[in-house]
Amino acid sequence: MSTTTLEKRADASAPAVTPTGRGRRPGERGPLGTVLLHAGLMVASLIALAPVAWLVYLSLGPDKNDYLHPGGIAKKMSFANYGFVLQHTEFLSWFKSTMIVALGTTVVGVLLAATTGYAVSRMRFPGHKQLMWVLLLTQAFPIAVLIVPMYQIFSDLGLIDSYWALILVNCTTAVPYSAWLLKGYFDTIPIEIDEAGRVDGLTPFGTFFRLILPLARPGLAVAAFYNFITAVAEVAFATTFMLDDSKYTFSVGLQTFVSEHDAEWNYMAATAVLIAIPVSLFFYLVQKNLVTGLTSGGTKG
Repeated sequence: MSTTTLEKRADASAPAVTPTGRGRRPGERGPLGTVLLHAGLMVASLIALAPVAWLVYLSLGPDKNDYLHPGGIAKKMSFANYGFVLQHTEFLSWFKSTMIVALGTTVVGVLLAATTGYAVSRMRFPGHKQLMWVLLLTQAFPIAVLIVPMYQIFSDLGLIDSYWALILVNCTTAVPYSAWLLKGYFDTIPIEIDEAGRVDGLTPFGTFFRLILPLARPGLAVAAFYNFITAVAEVAFATTFMLDDSKYTFSVGLQTFVSEHDAEWNYMAATAVLIAIPVSLFFYLVQKNLVTGLTSGGTKG
C-alpha cells in the first residue's frame, strides 16, 4: 500500500475542524448549544429558588398582613418574627420532637430497607419477587384509609402520644421505596464480594455489615435522606397520634399559627425558614453521595 493512500485514509478519519481550528469530537456541544444549556439551567434554577426567596422575604415583614402589600416590606424589614418564634412559642420543643422522630425513622427505616433489599437481591427464597411487589402495593392505600385502623392498633399497644408511634408509621411509608432503591443498588455490587467474605469465614450478617454496607454508602445516603424528609414533612399521622402539645413536630406546630379567623403568615413564614435549616444541614451531610446513589441503582435490573 502506498504512502499516498495511507495519508488519504488518515485525512478521511480525522475529525472535522471547526472555524476556531480545534477538532470537535462526535457528540460534543458547540458554543451555541453550551450557551443554550446554561441558559436553560439558569432559568430552571431561578424557578426553583423563587418560592424559597419569596418565603424568606415575607418572613421579614413584621406585620401579619404584610403579605397583602409585599412592596412595603422592603422599607421595614426586621427579624422580629424570628425572635417571636424562638422566644414565645414551643419551637425548641418542636425541634426536639422532630429530630427524635426524623432520626429514629431514618435509622430504623434504613436498617429495615437495607436488610430487605439485600435479602431479595442475594437470596432466592420462595416469594422473594412477590415480596417487593407487596411492598409496592402498600403505597397504593391513601392515608385517610389507614389512619383509623392504625390509631386502633397503636391505641391497643399503648403507643398513642409516643414518638414510637410516629417512627413506626413513618417507616410504613418510607421503607417500601427505600427497599426498592437499595435492592437496585445491591444488584450493582458483584456477588463475588459475598463469596469472598464467606471464604474468609464471615457469616452472612458479617458479610452484609462489614463488606456490603460500606460499598453501598451512596445508596444508603439517598435512603436516609428520603426517610428523614418523610418524617419531617409528615402531617396527618403526627396530628392524629400526638395529643401532648409539647411533643408536636414541626409540621403540627406550624398549624398553631392558623387561628379560627385568620392566619399569622409572618410567623408561619419565619417558622418555615427555621424548619428548613436542619433539613438543609442534613442534605449538606449526604449530598456528596446523593447523585451517585440515585443513578447507580438503575444500571442493573
